[in-house]
Amino acid sequence: MHTRLLITDTTLRDAHQSLIATRMKTEDMIPLARTIDKVGFFSVEAWGGATFDSSIRYLAEDPWDRVRLLKEELKHTPIQMLLRGQNLVGYRHYPDDVVDRFVTHAYSVGVDIFRVFDALNDIRNMRESMKMVKEVGAHLQGAICYTTSPVNSIPGFIEMVKELYSLNCDSICIKDMAGLIMPHAARDLITGIKDEIDIPVDLHSHSTSGIASMSYQAAIEAGVDIVDTAMSPFALGTSQPPTESVVASLKGTSRDPELDLHLLLEVRDICSKMREKYGGILDPISERVDSNVLLYQLPGGMISNLVSQLREQDALDKLDDVFMEVPRVRADLGYPPLVTPTSQIVGTQAVLNVLLGGDRYRNVTNEVKDYVRGLYGKPPAPISDEVRKLIIGDEPVITVRPADLLEPVFEKMKEQAIADGLIKKGDEDVLTYILYPAIAPSFLKGERKPEELPVKNQRQSSPADIPHAMEVEVDGEVFNVRILSVGGSAVASSAAPAQKIPRGDIQGGIKSNMQGMVLEVVVSRGSEVKKGDLLIVLEAMKMENPIHSPTDGRVSDIFVNAGDVVQSGDVLLVVE
Repeated sequence: MHTRLLITDTTLRDAHQSLIATRMKTEDMIPLARTIDKVGFFSVEAWGGATFDSSIRYLAEDPWDRVRLLKEELKHTPIQMLLRGQNLVGYRHYPDDVVDRFVTHAYSVGVDIFRVFDALNDIRNMRESMKMVKEVGAHLQGAICYTTSPVNSIPGFIEMVKELYSLNCDSICIKDMAGLIMPHAARDLITGIKDEIDIPVDLHSHSTSGIASMSYQAAIEAGVDIVDTAMSPFALGTSQPPTESVVASLKGTSRDPELDLHLLLEVRDICSKMREKYGGILDPISERVDSNVLLYQLPGGMISNLVSQLREQDALDKLDDVFMEVPRVRADLGYPPLVTPTSQIVGTQAVLNVLLGGDRYRNVTNEVKDYVRGLYGKPPAPISDEVRKLIIGDEPVITVRPADLLEPVFEKMKEQAIADGLIKKGDEDVLTYILYPAIAPSFLKGERKPEELPVKNQRQSSPADIPHAMEVEVDGEVFNVRILSVGGSAVASSAAPAQKIPRGDIQGGIKSNMQGMVLEVVVSRGSEVKKGDLLIVLEAMKMENPIHSPTDGRVSDIFVNAGDVVQSGDVLLVVE
């Protein structure tokens, strides 16, 4: 066991994912990384998780370039990434050929440590990526997703760690993504693991419930080797405990991390300026201690994203209802740990259940259906026949490793990407295309523009003072306007696209029940459809939401195309 406590700093990844919805730009990370490199951290978590998605979706940045640029600055500190097993950095399983190429390329551009986990703690879904990490010669950190439920226990987690140890992990991480681990549980789990294995153990938690710092102290006393912390301007709330505080609290003890507090204060000063820059994104909900997390168990990053998603749907007033619905959906789905992608799967379905007036599972995302089919792996507990039939009817449920059913796709997708003129940097562009086929084409063509950072004063007025959205009718055409600020500041608005998408009541009209982007229009004008047939697939809240025909009939008109952004209430098409 290391006497000196080692520190993994998360400021460049999980901290800003948790507090500012993963919006930190690479240009701001570079000077920060340069100073961080002087400190002597065990590692810096700087990639993986939602950073890949956010880079191309919101920042118009190449995530591969980010690693390269950070590697130039972090000459003495290993770069660590969070890898979702067979899901990589996406929200579904990918074939083994894609997993192999992704891990190999990530290592080649600068990733030194791979923290590998599976959202269901199904080790079958971790084996391929773990094997590749060892083959390329990187550090393999196998992770367990800590959670509490009627089907989880300390002995069960210890057995999982023993299995990960047998697969040649270099270290183990207890990934407490929702900040649920209590001090006594941390002590018992660390002690039990240390009795069984002889490799370093890392504890990762979040301060959402206000307990993480106490649990860290208990883990340190029990002999944990590494803890994850964030620099204080990006710490606490839904993020990690503050780096400076942990280091200072152990000065002069047998677990002293031996890091220079003066250097840490230099890093803090840079982070403080960055926090000011991103203050318009920082939501008070993500900053505060929320003991309700002990009930709904959402991880830090998901809370800030859920707030953002509800705001997009003009439904932030439904946040408490969604929080109450999350544990119900989680129980229905067999108590999965709530970590990406299961946190998105459960969270988005909870949002849909609430937005549709409590008509639970009337609209089910494709991801929830795939989950129930077994395509994400084995749930911790069986899903009841009643829930299964409600979601997928009589469709079969698979029991094999999901990736065993996937054919290799890299070469096929590469040919398609080349034909579409998407490839400029070689295979890494192909990987980006495979991971995010809906948004990667516009990114790879250079069509996406970086999202404008809101400034603090845009959120100073309360909803009671001014409306935050309205509909405006001009010459019979309805525009949706989102009000971001008043009092002389610029007012940003979004209008209906050039192709007029009607609103209101149209006989046979099928409306969107959420804001989102049209991924696919399955039917064409004149198509004959049956009740329940798939008509359109929307992407909303990073999930695919199918729109089905409510009746038999014929498609007489279609008002949207793939790529169109629609608002709740827009008429998508007409079935007569």
